[in-house]
Amino acid sequence: MALLAVLGLVVAIPASAAILADAFETPAPKEGAAPAISADMQDGDDERIGARISGIFSELPSLSGVSVGVEAGVVTLSGTVADAEAISRAEGIAGRVTGVVTVENKLQRDISVEGGLGTAALGERFDSLVQLMPLAGAALAVALVIGGFGYLLASLTGLWRRVTPNSFLAELIASAIRFVFVILGAVIALDMLGAGALLGAVLGGAGVIGIALGFAMRDTIENYVASLMLSLRQPFRANDLVLIDDQEGRVIRLTSRATILMTLDGNHLRIPNSTVFKAVILNYTRNPQRRFEFELGIDADDDPDAARGLGRERLGALDYVLNDPAPEARVLEVGDSNIVLQFLGWIDQNETDFQKARSRAIAVVKRALEEGGFALPEPIYRLRFDQRTGPLPFTNIGEMPNQAPPSTAPASPAAPAPAKASKPAQVQRFEDSLDVSPDDEVKRMVDEERATPGGEGDLLDSSRPVE
Repeated sequence: MALLAVLGLVVAIPASAAILADAFETPAPKEGAAPAISADMQDGDDERIGARISGIFSELPSLSGVSVGVEAGVVTLSGTVADAEAISRAEGIAGRVTGVVTVENKLQRDISVEGGLGTAALGERFDSLVQLMPLAGAALAVALVIGGFGYLLASLTGLWRRVTPNSFLAELIASAIRFVFVILGAVIALDMLGAGALLGAVLGGAGVIGIALGFAMRDTIENYVASLMLSLRQPFRANDLVLIDDQEGRVIRLTSRATILMTLDGNHLRIPNSTVFKAVILNYTRNPQRRFEFELGIDADDDPDAARGLGRERLGALDYVLNDPAPEARVLEVGDSNIVLQFLGWIDQNETDFQKARSRAIAVVKRALEEGGFALPEPIYRLRFDQRTGPLPFTNIGEMPNQAPPSTAPASPAAPAPAKASKPAQVQRFEDSLDVSPDDEVKRMVDEERATPGGEGDLLDSSRPVE
């Protein structure tokens, strides 16, 4: 569609320029001055002029019904003719006869059915058509040869795939070659028939229509261009785990219209390529090392450095957590009744499932902190009853319930809470037996679907580098 619009503009602009040049071109001055009108008239001049014009018209089938009247050199033409071209022709012939001063043209076009479908006119058209048949056949043969050569050249798919990065671009080039050669054959054939002006008008109109359709179908064209750019850039591979905006899944294939993902719960997700091209793409698969993180809180009275060290040591002891980069622990914030710690660890996604590793690490570090005597905070509400809270809401102290008045003696320090008893070492904990190997269910389903014949064409090419 876009190629048609461009070609139409290329043809229409020169044609329009030629029309404007003809419209505004200054007429060339006529050679010599207009002949002077004689003041003397010879006897019989009018009859001679009328007879001459009538004799000429009688030899022309399209002007045989024209009536000619001459008075003092003024020729009056009346009657009906087949078309406007015949009216202009009759006036031009009469004006060129010697002795004619001017021509009064009263001819009218015959708009009756009999006049428009006269046997003479039909016969002339039929004869012209018969005479045109050999030339039309030759022009058609030339157009077919040129168009066939274009189709033959476009069918060399092996050549275009070798010179282009992918099959999608090769098909696009082949389609463009076919289109150009077909248009070239039509142009040459119409030029042989003398209908070049008609071709220019048709292509000019097609160009305007193409521009209008381009604006109306801009979303479709944008998606088509995005598919071409994605096929050239190759932003991901098949079965890569990606996050496109807020859509996560494994890549099944990249087609000429959409990118197809399989979500982690096994559903198909089609995202238009125009959205994919403009989106932020997060590829989890490109780098096998991935960091997980989680937060745990301890009591505000506990030592955060000791808790960090214990949690970091326990993370490093897990066999699936990498030593390089090493685990890390940070203090995020100190709240009213707790201290929030953040723990970070790295895994190899080729050997370990991300969600499983994070889930097990949370349980292991939490248990280690509890066994180390660190209290995990719970919601605490403190109520203060002293004179700093303001006057009592009761007007009479005697109305208060039976209870001892508040003591002014300093409160004794609270006894420390007993540490939680650690679990027996011989107990096999459930967390220690968890399997953290990667889940391959979705990956296996993607491989099976890609291997199924009859699917949509895939533009992903594993032989080309990923951008």
